[in-house]
Amino acid sequence: MTNFHRYLALGAAAISTLAFASCGGVSDSDVASIDGTTISKKTFDRWVTVAASASQDPTAKGAGAPDPPNYVKCIAAKKAAAPEPVKGQPDPTDAELKKQCVDQYTQLKDQVMTFLIRSTWLELQADEAGIEISDAKVKAEFGKARKQAFPAAKQYADFLKSSGQTEADLLFRQRSQMLEKAITDQVQKAAKTATPEEISAYYKKNQAQYTQPATRDLNVILTKTESQAEKAKAELEGGASFASVANEYSIDTTSKKDGGKLPAVAQGSQEGAFDKAIFSASLNKVAGPIKTSLGYYVFEVTKETPKKVQTEAQAQKSIQQVVVAEKSQKSLEAFGKSYQKRWKELTECQTGYIVADCNNYKAPKTPAAAPGQPAAPTAPPSGG
Repeated sequence: MTNFHRYLALGAAAISTLAFASCGGVSDSDVASIDGTTISKKTFDRWVTVAASASQDPTAKGAGAPDPPNYVKCIAAKKAAAPEPVKGQPDPTDAELKKQCVDQYTQLKDQVMTFLIRSTWLELQADEAGIEISDAKVKAEFGKARKQAFPAAKQYADFLKSSGQTEADLLFRQRSQMLEKAITDQVQKAAKTATPEEISAYYKKNQAQYTQPATRDLNVILTKTESQAEKAKAELEGGASFASVANEYSIDTTSKKDGGKLPAVAQGSQEGAFDKAIFSASLNKVAGPIKTSLGYYVFEVTKETPKKVQTEAQAQKSIQQVVVAEKSQKSLEAFGKSYQKRWKELTECQTGYIVADCNNYKAPKTPAAAPGQPAAPTAPPSGG
């Protein structure tokens, strides 16, 4: 139930609350105008109350949303909820409590304004794109989510009561989510194919991914000195087993424990001289010593596996999936930037209700750094 509450915490602005402005600017009765579509203060106030009911602050739940500009109810609620002060500590002043109320309201205002603006953006974008979602489809999808979250009707009724929302609000939120998905699908639709040229280009650029290097299984003995390596080699050529000679001479503890075995050594994985010697040596013939940074190797190749290359034709299906995924992501990123820029430029907000999604938003100036101190970093406005 908690997840569902969080998921639909703000519900959505009912369609009836969106009016059309007859001229430029934002009227006194509205908080924003987006390309002629307005969001009313009445709608904003209602959703601030809904957001406050979902707040973790018990004073907001008890007294409703903070009440600017004087915050009388909010201050009273915080006084009533405040614990007894520690002996000797003064009670918080009205000014301190009012500051808390102002901060709380500012957070709720930003949250609600962003939600209402972006919900409207979705409606306008979908309308331009010719995307239509029927009420019946919205109700069907919402019904599935509701039954999963609230199997019993009483649970759902209690949720509506505690959240201050109506089913119409939640249906509109469901609609917004479906519109977002439909817009995303439409943007990505053009990227659902990969041309032969794109597949070939990807294969050539990433051919290493489709190549399995040659490998060789080895018996090895690693010694500190060349003279020890020569002694080990002589014993091997005299008929001694690799396991016994490795146990006597080798300083490579890993292969030593396994009788000198070092399986599946990939071509190019060892130091230059040793790698070259491994892949030019004959099978079942003792070779070395080869000097490396670790010491001197005496070795024997016991098995070889040639390099395997997956052809472009063999890799075509998997490459197509990768290319389509990359094109899809790039298309979505490009659309996201243009979508955000375009609708923000068409969004004008009323003074006192301006947030980062408004065209008349001005980012706070970076405070001047004190002498000898670095300037504070400037956080970019949130996108999405």
